[in-house]
Amino acid sequence: MKVLITDPIADAGIDRLREAGFTVETAYEADQETLQTAIRDAAGLVVRSGTEVTDELLSGAPALQIVGRAGIGVDNIDIDAATEHGVIVANAPEGNVRAAAEHTVAMTFATARSIPQAHARLKTGEWAKGDYVGTELNNKTLGIVGLGRVGQEVAKRLGSLGMELVAYDPYIGADRAEALGAELAELETVLDRADIATVHTPLTPETEGLIGAAELKRLDGGYLINCARGGVVEEDALASAVVDGTLEGAALDVFATEPLPEDSPLLGAENVVVTPHLGASTEAAQENVATSIADQIAAAVADEPVLNALNAPSIDASAFGRVEPYIELAETAGRIAMELFDAHIDTAHVEYAGEIADEEVDIVTASALKGMFRPLESQVNAVNAPGIAEERAIDVVESKATAAEDFQSLISVTLENGDGSVTVSGTQFAGNDPRIVRIDGYRVDAIPEGHMLVARNYDEPGVIGFIGTVLGEYDINIAGMFNGRETIGGEALTVYSLDSEPNGSIIETLEADERIISAQYLALTDE
Repeated sequence: MKVLITDPIADAGIDRLREAGFTVETAYEADQETLQTAIRDAAGLVVRSGTEVTDELLSGAPALQIVGRAGIGVDNIDIDAATEHGVIVANAPEGNVRAAAEHTVAMTFATARSIPQAHARLKTGEWAKGDYVGTELNNKTLGIVGLGRVGQEVAKRLGSLGMELVAYDPYIGADRAEALGAELAELETVLDRADIATVHTPLTPETEGLIGAAELKRLDGGYLINCARGGVVEEDALASAVVDGTLEGAALDVFATEPLPEDSPLLGAENVVVTPHLGASTEAAQENVATSIADQIAAAVADEPVLNALNAPSIDASAFGRVEPYIELAETAGRIAMELFDAHIDTAHVEYAGEIADEEVDIVTASALKGMFRPLESQVNAVNAPGIAEERAIDVVESKATAAEDFQSLISVTLENGDGSVTVSGTQFAGNDPRIVRIDGYRVDAIPEGHMLVARNYDEPGVIGFIGTVLGEYDINIAGMFNGRETIGGEALTVYSLDSEPNGSIIETLEADERIISAQYLALTDE
């Protein structure tokens, strides 16, 4: 069988593939026509960031079983198209973690001590000793934006230098952060307190432009480091903040457009240190990601589990038909629960009751986690979601009960920490008709799709009419309404299915009424 490699990888990966019995063919910097010809009989494809894996390319590869990205980012791979073609997409997220963390540390020292600037002037013959007074890291506060794999490694390294650690990451458990010596806080608090802020989030719709001019002002007098993904930090705003003295300096290894354009304002800012995306550029890292992908290709072709598959859930074919209707329902329940909870999670409890409890439900539980972590990264799915939960020290508890009260089968997702919890329950009616039937014990009957408004209010006359009037004034049509209450005159919860998205002013207007406890908009659409 043939494996096609279209971007250079370490020789160790190529050797590993040949040892596994594959014929290896390379096509570096090939045009689209050449790639289309070369991939026709390939069982595996290895890429880095230079090759666009499109639906068109995949359509011409009937023998292809797996696309392996020798690295972590898969923005250049059409995962949906790969899934449609039955092609596994896998990456190597662990191989360059240490390298990226070490580069972050190096960039932190470089900007805090003005090393590149002093070096450049000395090379031209200037002994500018008096022009540079650096910042010591000891006893300073490090703000970590994103406490995933790389963020945790950076925390270990810089924490050992005597830095106080404060981190923003809504998807990590408090216990895990505490074990790293970090205090969890909201983004604004992290930037207010930090002397140096370092970014370690993926680039997703939620994180694009996460740190702009307003956020940089909170880091007044500090330093900003980004060795994660370009686009998370607004580059024009960052350059301005350094030039006008809002920040002492910055260091970046990644950019929204790569290679960095010659007219980028970052290049004209003296106290901005830049490197050409070198975070993973160590011999060890390149060797690690290459051999990792080689092993995963061998596993896929041998029909064995693929360690870092991004789109390949596994279940026995005979049971899939019985479980399949609950996969998307569990994902939606997890997504709703996460948006309603809106806090750090210690435990995620997925409970199965009734007939579904007799099935193998690992993939369903993973789908619930996928819904929870969906804002975290665009590539999260039923395969990698359990690993994300483990990384973030979130205990995942799965339980089963034989009885489901009024339902044939019931799935409940509960998210909790020491301060509170939220539970969302769903079922499937006949004919693949998914419904959310309980939220925090309130009985509802909501279709889990589109635009949803969840209102908690006091059970008083006129409240529902008031909500309907406000929505009408803003030209928001109600497609369905489902109300549940504890007792007459007590607290109630109402779910509104809407035809369009309510804006922030609507939420503010509703919550300004003393009868409304809270109003939350849930976007259950990818549009």
